[in-house]
Parts: sequence; structure tokens; C-alpha cells
Amino acid sequence: MLNNYDKIARYYDFLSRIVFLNTQVKAQTIQLSDIPPYSKLLIAGGGSGWILEELSKLQPKNLSITYIEISTEMINLAKRRNIRHNKIEFINGALETFVTNQKYDVIHTAFFFDNFAKDRVDFVFRKLNDLLRPGGLWLYSDFSYQHQTDKKWKGIFLKLMYLFFNKIANVEATELIDTSVNFERAAYKKLKEREYYLKFIKAIIYIKQ
Repeated sequence: MLNNYDKIARYYDFLSRIVFLNTQVKAQTIQLSDIPPYSKLLIAGGGSGWILEELSKLQPKNLSITYIEISTEMINLAKRRNIRHNKIEFINGALETFVTNQKYDVIHTAFFFDNFAKDRVDFVFRKLNDLLRPGGLWLYSDFSYQHQTDKKWKGIFLKLMYLFFNKIANVEATELIDTSVNFERAAYKKLKEREYYLKFIKAIIYIKQ
């Protein structure tokens, strides 16, 4: 199965915190205060679910969360999290096969798009865009690399990272796709943008116009 982190589910958070010095965590948690109360929230590729506890510290009730994760091991870890009095539905499967009539107020994708090859990035983006209501927020965080202008170490780091995750998690991507083009084409507006880890990580809050 593509993009499945079952084999390292129990160690993934620990590894990411060592390698990226907790910047992946900071990039995501700093966005949570922008989620409006009473929101319907879709978390795509949520991993082990630590983000649920951070979110529930800020809003212990009145959130309705749909949590989609392809890894069974990650879902099992996420189900153990303390979500206080919020409502949550766990979906153990790929976003590509997820079907619902709901429209969401907020979509959260953290280090999610870097798993996909170009054609699937476009497909997944369109699907998520259809699920977000006009005026809704998209909390996006991921790696950032511009081949022509960025430092070479970023390109080397990405190659090594993809080699590792291709073997461990059957990640389909072999290069990082620039998703900013997708947001621009869909006329999203940036509300906030922050950079971490020598600008290798970006956290952006978009609004759907």
C-alpha cells in the first residue's frame, strides 16, 4: 500500500523531533489558535494524533473532527489521545477514496502533500478543495524547496529522505512538488505564513475565497 507508515508508526514522532528539532511540531501547533470555535474540521494524514491533544487544550469542546489516516497503526495511536469533549470520526483509509456530503470549515494538512507524485497532488488538492466551504481555512504545513534558488543541502536532504521513506513506507513521491501553484490557481489568499528550519519548512494559513 502506498504512503503507509505502519512500520514506523511508533517511532515516527520521535524521529521527526530529533531530525527537525521540534520545528514540525511548532509549525503545526502555532496554527491551531486560528481555528474558529464550533468548527467542522478535516484532518488529512494526521499520523499518530498528537495534534488532537494540542487542539483540545485550546478548544476542549464543540469541535467536530474527521480524522483520515491510511496507516492502521497510526490510527490506533490516535484513538488513544485525549480529545476532551470534542466529537471525532476516525477514517482508516486513503483520502482519495473518502466520500462525504459534508463541507468543512477548516482543513488541516501537515507534511501530507510531500507523499504524492505530481498527478496525485493535483487530484488530492482538488478533492480537498471541494470539501472546504467558501470562506473556510486551510492550515497547511510542509517542506519547501525551490530547485533554482534554494541551498543545495535542501535538495540533498530531500533525496535522502525520499530514499528512506520509499523503502520504509512505500512513499510514491521521489521529489517535492510545489503546491503553491495549486493554491494560486484556486484563488486562495494567504492569511499567515511562517518559516522554520532555515526556511526548509513553511506553515501557511490560506482562506478559500
